[in-house]
Amino acid sequence: MTDLPGRENDPNENPFAMFGNPEQIASAMRQFADMLSAAPSSGPVNWDMAKNIARHAVVAEGGDPSVMEGERRQIADALNLADLWLNEATTLPSGVSAPQAWSRSEWIEKTTPVWQQLCDPVAAKMVETMGGTLGASGLPAEAQAMAGPLMGMLKQMGGMMVGQQIGQALGTLAREVIGSTDIGLPLSDTAALLPGGIAAFSEGLEIPAEEIRIYLALREAAHHRLFQHVPWLRSHLLGAVEEYARGINVDISALEEKLRGVDVNNPEKLQELLTGGDLLKPEETERQKAALARLETALALVEGWVATVVDAAAAGKLPSASALAETVRRRRATGGPAELTFATLVGLELRPRRLREAATLWRLLGEERGVDGRDAIWSHPDLMPEAADLDDPTGFVRERDDFDLSQLDEKPDDKPDGAPE
Repeated sequence: MTDLPGRENDPNENPFAMFGNPEQIASAMRQFADMLSAAPSSGPVNWDMAKNIARHAVVAEGGDPSVMEGERRQIADALNLADLWLNEATTLPSGVSAPQAWSRSEWIEKTTPVWQQLCDPVAAKMVETMGGTLGASGLPAEAQAMAGPLMGMLKQMGGMMVGQQIGQALGTLAREVIGSTDIGLPLSDTAALLPGGIAAFSEGLEIPAEEIRIYLALREAAHHRLFQHVPWLRSHLLGAVEEYARGINVDISALEEKLRGVDVNNPEKLQELLTGGDLLKPEETERQKAALARLETALALVEGWVATVVDAAAAGKLPSASALAETVRRRRATGGPAELTFATLVGLELRPRRLREAATLWRLLGEERGVDGRDAIWSHPDLMPEAADLDDPTGFVRERDDFDLSQLDEKPDDKPDGAPE
């Protein structure tokens, strides 16, 4: 960060004035060293610390009882039955091999590897920006000699604070999720439901518990059929999130405002600096807009297909399927604390905004081409609908009626002119 002429000695204007006293610097270095020694990290985020905060400071506070053996059997039975019903509604094979029931803490442990992949790019930017904002070039001359080590510690401290924020966010999300797939991303290869999440979802619904459990199992099992048997889908979804995250900037002015006047001898206050997620600021570039549009369309297509096959599988078997479908649609379309929490993790709200349009498109494809023809669209990314196709699903269905799927099996050099790459 560049020097700030004329502001070096005004503590109300210069955020670096708090470092003007060498004794304060030495004291701060000792306190930071004590904190950092307990939390080593090789990357931008200390994930062990983040998981501990999520599990012990957030989830445990709201209660997270262990899953009882009876609950595990109920959920395993529901997922196996749901998977059997789906055989009649889709040609994609089963994605359920060892169904599980998780506590909220288990959800955190099982999904952390994917969260690390998604969060580290944004976390690295936040930590780097914090180190640059507090760079030694803005310090008074008399503090320069001692500033270097302190800046290194502050950068590590930034990693701890980002980890704290991520831990809070994951803990909040764990208290709301129902399974491994309800935010639309492949967070785990295992089909699993959370008894605590099902209980929270069921509150206020006058529907038998078994029906709710089987319906939610249908959605979980349907997602896993896609994620397990559409090879390109996982990288497409996670890649779009990562592409968007790379365009995230950290609001330096907001960071400076938070730092101004902070007492470096108060580690608790420093730990609160990044709370709230208001430092993430998307950069509205064309590249980022394209990544966001691609992600929202893909999420809508996944959710629309799942809704379509679940409706078909539940028809005639679950009397409350329509009511449950509408409850899920409202939950996903309007968002809530879970989506806001995700925004603090990677800088965007993860929401299938065009779920109804996507469901209509998949339904029309099924009516016109049958289940085989509908599901064959997933065989290649070039066949997938785009955002504009959701505006005219009938036109998309008519266009795909004339497409020969066998062209996709040809070698690239043998493709006729006009065939998808």
